Amino acid sequence: MLLSKSMGIPYVVTIHGLDVFNRCFQNGAAARWRKNNSQRVYAGAEKVICVSEKVRQLLTAEDNPPANSDVAYNGTDTEFFTPGGVPEQAPTILMVGNLMASKGHELVLRAVARIRNSHPDLRCTIIGEGADRSRFIALAQDLNIYHRIDFLGRRSRREVAAAMRSCSVFVLPSRYEGLGCVYLEAMACGKPVIACRGQGIDEIVHHGSNGWLIPVDGLEELVEALRSLLANANLRATIGEAARKAIVDTFTLEHQARKLTTIYREVAR
Repeated sequence: MLLSKSMGIPYVVTIHGLDVFNRCFQNGAAARWRKNNSQRVYAGAEKVICVSEKVRQLLTAEDNPPANSDVAYNGTDTEFFTPGGVPEQAPTILMVGNLMASKGHELVLRAVARIRNSHPDLRCTIIGEGADRSRFIALAQDLNIYHRIDFLGRRSRREVAAAMRSCSVFVLPSRYEGLGCVYLEAMACGKPVIACRGQGIDEIVHHGSNGWLIPVDGLEELVEALRSLLANANLRATIGEAARKAIVDTFTLEHQARKLTTIYREVAR
């Protein structure tokens, strides 16, 4: 913002998450200071790009200063993230994300404990690192499901794509997602994804059609979703095909690039 003023060049800001004003979901003087400065930056920007309408709604709430905003959804490399790969051996739930409370790992672990008897071969693969790793491992041990959980830590993009292709269901019941690129990647791999309502991804996932939506912290709904999807290979395939089509039709890297090009050309006039 300061460089823009001194050089006479317009600037653009992109907001990727739901913590629109950098408050870290906290209160207090420091959070207010960050919010006030964020509002100044957004108000001075020629354009504020939001990765979903959900993010834009938070930015343009009535008590916030006006900002010239637009939505540009993230895109996915549909030639890298593709269906196929190793045929499904045992039913596998996949999670990809930082190991932190907001991503919903605890919910998934508790759901796995609930359905383990009806799915004796069930595996749950967790990719990612984070501060809550030891807590989630301890929870898996307490629930007596640690032998079913594969904590793989950080993995390369190629390894993530391979895991998505070989899983049965992708699950990330995150509480705070502006959009969530991993959902789009799993959908591009032709997999049914389970996400939470009220997040940016519910603008793309249509419940029961190209994915599955549950309430935030909805353990019972997650258990039911997993039971329904794991018990029905045809349903998984149908939803997975619709998921892939949704991404190819609307949410590729090319779609994202076109939108961003349009925005930057308008700003540069």
